[in-house]
Amino acid sequence: MRMGRTTLIRNAVIVTVDDSNTVYDRGYVYVEDGKITDVGEGDTKDDADMVLDLPGRIVMPGIVVAHTHLYGILLRGAALRIAPPTDFAQVLQRIWWPVDEALTVDDAYASALSAGAEMLLSGCTTFADTYSGPNAIEGCLEAIARATDELGMRGIIAFEVTERHSPEEAERGLDETQHAARTLSSDDKISLMVSVHASFTVSDGLITKAVRRARTLDLPLTIHTSEGLVDLYHNLEKYGERTIERLDRLGAVTSSTVLAHCVHVNDTELDIVAERGASVAHNPMSNMLNAVGVAPVPKMLNRGITVGLGNDGWIFDPFENMRCALTVHRLAAGDPSVVDENTVLRMATVEAARCYGLEGRVGSIRVSNDADVIVIDGRGLPTPVTSRSVIGHIVHSVRGSDVEHVLVGGELVVRDHALVRVDRSRVSEISRRAARALWDRLH
Repeated sequence: MRMGRTTLIRNAVIVTVDDSNTVYDRGYVYVEDGKITDVGEGDTKDDADMVLDLPGRIVMPGIVVAHTHLYGILLRGAALRIAPPTDFAQVLQRIWWPVDEALTVDDAYASALSAGAEMLLSGCTTFADTYSGPNAIEGCLEAIARATDELGMRGIIAFEVTERHSPEEAERGLDETQHAARTLSSDDKISLMVSVHASFTVSDGLITKAVRRARTLDLPLTIHTSEGLVDLYHNLEKYGERTIERLDRLGAVTSSTVLAHCVHVNDTELDIVAERGASVAHNPMSNMLNAVGVAPVPKMLNRGITVGLGNDGWIFDPFENMRCALTVHRLAAGDPSVVDENTVLRMATVEAARCYGLEGRVGSIRVSNDADVIVIDGRGLPTPVTSRSVIGHIVHSVRGSDVEHVLVGGELVVRDHALVRVDRSRVSEISRRAARALWDRLH
């Protein structure tokens, strides 16, 4: 006897991203009460409350964004009256830190709604976001969670603590995380993490407090790590240690830690990351935008380090990010086989989920996982879509605009390229109003 609401997806090329990277040429996925209960090849005689018959389509797990800043969307197109930055430290000082200080709680909501909508329409179903607004701390995480819930997405959210202004600011940030962890604990799609901006903006004492808070709340810890040389040089000059060496001394490099970027790291630091079981959130397009360098991802992969793909709040189309991750490492290494398509696809799905201990729930299509599934319209592609060609198509050919349907926990939240739960024009209106006011404050 069938129980609960059921959905049947059939007659599609199914890319499971399971442990064996199984692909079905004419496959099906059966969903019951938001969970995948069957996946396979060929016909299935089971009926369902909702049937999606999808010849010519590609079905794959929802994209998991390992690192983002949703509020970055409010700066798109802004003509800032600043001297052009000549290094990463000036990018922070002249652009992002003034933006951080101008943000409001309403901006946290508006940017989460706008960026979340754009990512969801492009096939992203889960994101890990760090928000930084030192003048709008209390209530910011609940605002982000509210926008995420309205869209029907999953979010791992955090307030990014620093001591740029005062130790009290950092304490309030940690308290906001603890408060949100309590008030949002009943929301199955929202979870929390403890976030530290970067080691060059915090003391040893704050890092130790953040580690302790993450352990007490049983939450992941994330920190920007050697994104630019300013981080590395700060630690060498003040502590005589490289960035990861210092973090490790303070107990911040563990199996629950996600290190964002890791561009300027050496072999000794990578050995520490591998030994501790920490993960890395790789953001290649942002690294290129800020001209900070290329993270040594092939070395990470060779050591068995889990690497997830993020967007760092810039380009939200995950397929663009996959293509960049594929090509930038081939260019940097001078080797067209140093990273392959399947590795990049896994970085954008199950490995990103693994960064946050969610690989048993999302990031792959397999029995008992949550039914976070996206449907890509492959009917306009110029060559056949088969089990042998489909991963190449995903990485080389597909764009976010090709995503036709999105299910999160079995619920259809994007249908025929349109948001189901919220009106897109309302999202745009809220986002533009917030951006206009933010730009006025910056000017």
